[in-house]
Amino acid sequence: MGRRFSKSLGRKTHGDPLAGISTLNEDEALALLDSLEEDAFVLILDQVQDPRNFGACLRSADAAGVNLVVMPSDRSAGLTEVVRHVAAGAAETLPLARVKNLARFMCLLKDRSVFLVGTSDQATQTLYEITLTGPLGLVVGAEGTGVRRLTASQCDELVNIPMFGKVDCLNVSVATGVCLFEAIRQRRL
Repeated sequence: MGRRFSKSLGRKTHGDPLAGISTLNEDEALALLDSLEEDAFVLILDQVQDPRNFGACLRSADAAGVNLVVMPSDRSAGLTEVVRHVAAGAAETLPLARVKNLARFMCLLKDRSVFLVGTSDQATQTLYEITLTGPLGLVVGAEGTGVRRLTASQCDELVNIPMFGKVDCLNVSVATGVCLFEAIRQRRL
């Protein structure tokens, strides 16, 4: 399937504290996507700052077969020992990219026919009402604030996860898992 990154892409550490975990730059991330033999499956984390949530998102992304995880270079959790522990190996094996301008990078994904679906409590359609097949980028936002306005404006569609209890939203790592595995369900049909 070719979903694991190639060491020849030369992942860089870019100042992250753990030498065993490194990130791709924007050009390397795009080259990785261009080299895929299957439809791209990208997870975009918009300012997820809690290291436990970040690690849990990475773990779910790995389990779902995501090809690339993208995050902004600022206001995002670092690749710390906590992230590494919670990710249970996913931080070392998943291709991770830190980008300077997330909205601009999303435009580059759209130029490559990646359909971008963002999560929002304000969305009028649910995750279960949209097609999540083909080249796909799933965009989830920070704890509490969600996806930023500019990031949301780059999405092709915004969806919500229907809630039936008394709480009004899910933890970002739980919401990420729900969305990733709905995409997997649809892609496997």
